[in-house]
Amino acid sequence: MDRIATFKSFISRTPTDPFPRYGLAMEHKSQGQLAEAWSAFSELLEQFPDYVPTYLMAGGTLVGLGRRDEAADVYRRGIEVSSRRGDSHARGELETALAELTPD
Repeated sequence: MDRIATFKSFISRTPTDPFPRYGLAMEHKSQGQLAEAWSAFSELLEQFPDYVPTYLMAGGTLVGLGRRDEAADVYRRGIEVSSRRGDSHARGELETALAELTPD
């Protein structure tokens, strides 16, 4: 079964649902296709900026691509969004990721 094709099919059927796009990005990431994963995460961040789970994984993908400054920006945006949405667990994960990325 081609999971990437499956996620793309789900996206075409439910374009207003962020979860299949997240699944597509995660599948690319799990297959080591970081550029493709970032492309999917970037699109997800643009179209669904309040979808909190995206930020940690998108930032991690950027770290994997060696784009640490951009990753820090994604983590910071995620901290803002998770705070606004009352998701303290996600906020804590994002703050930890940011602190590990930018040690004092």
